[in-house]
Amino acid sequence: MDAFYASVEERECPELRGRPLIVGGRPEARGVVAAANYAARAFGVHSAMPTARALRLCPDIRIIPPRSSLYQAVAAEIRAIFGRYTPVFEPLSLDEAFLDARGSERLYGPSEEIGRRIKQDIQDQLQLVASVGVAPNKFLAKLASDQDKPDGFTVIRPEEIQTFLDPLPVGRIWGIGKAAQYRLNQSGIYTVKELRQTSEQYLEQAFGKTGLRLWALSHGVDNRPVVTDSESKSVSHETTFDTDISDFSSLASVALNLTEGVCFRLRQAGLSARTVNLKVRYHDFSTVTRSQSMESPSATTLEIWRRAEQLLAELLQGKRFSVRLIGVGVSNFGHKAVPQRQSDLFLSGAADTNREIEKNRQQKLDSLSDQITQKYGGKTIRRGRSV
Repeated sequence: MDAFYASVEERECPELRGRPLIVGGRPEARGVVAAANYAARAFGVHSAMPTARALRLCPDIRIIPPRSSLYQAVAAEIRAIFGRYTPVFEPLSLDEAFLDARGSERLYGPSEEIGRRIKQDIQDQLQLVASVGVAPNKFLAKLASDQDKPDGFTVIRPEEIQTFLDPLPVGRIWGIGKAAQYRLNQSGIYTVKELRQTSEQYLEQAFGKTGLRLWALSHGVDNRPVVTDSESKSVSHETTFDTDISDFSSLASVALNLTEGVCFRLRQAGLSARTVNLKVRYHDFSTVTRSQSMESPSATTLEIWRRAEQLLAELLQGKRFSVRLIGVGVSNFGHKAVPQRQSDLFLSGAADTNREIEKNRQQKLDSLSDQITQKYGGKTIRRGRSV
């Protein structure tokens, strides 16, 4: 999706169209840009930039606070469009996904035609613009989708792979960061063609197994399948802070927000999960993960949140900490709950009944919340602590 958050805000408020706009935090709170529309990008504003710097580059820029529930609801509508054409799609984030359309070509025509129909459906039904890449594998499709943004549509046919790849700088290949690019440049390797012409042995000696993967990608080879939510081993959301956070209450608020997003995706996929995972990255980039399993799979937000909050408390409370990233995820999927354990002999029947009533209440609350989110977008109900 092109400038997804900003484009959704423009759609919701048409008078903003064409004006420089960012979605992000306030400058006085050391906020950061989450998304910038193309009018703002013309001034050099981009995502992950401090909002204060964006204001210096464009003093008239409009700052819109993020509305996560709205973006999640629109993303669900986009995925519903995907599902009309193929059940095999892999969301990377709210605004990006891989689709395997090979099994749908007898119904809807070649993959190129399917891509054009999806792009048009998103435009007609949601008044949003998507850029589409069509190619033989995930690596090439990702490059193609970025090639002609905004409003792009790029096709890479098998016989065109090297013609497309060879002129690109090596930094366009997945896994080549600034440090790896510097090392390659020091060896006289600046383009994908020069990387392709380098021996596998040299790249393996210089980069280990990663070097072999880079050599394969330079030849346009990527054998990774498209993995749907129901086939994946986990669902997770995480966020990196522009400024490290040292307050437990603030981190818990963010973790609950992430949990709501994870559980929404889980229920949309018709899944439940037994294991809750928490990821914390500290200011020194050291990363710790913790997991807790439940007796039976669940997709209930409150039940999963209680485990995530407990894991967070175990990691942080009573300690001095400064956190730069936090993530919440679930794994160990199931479609049916396992049999409940035998009730505690010392627990009254009334207590069991009350517990079952509360469980049903929370499931109804999640179901109603999902319906409201899907129908009204930003006009959603949320747990106050996650705001």
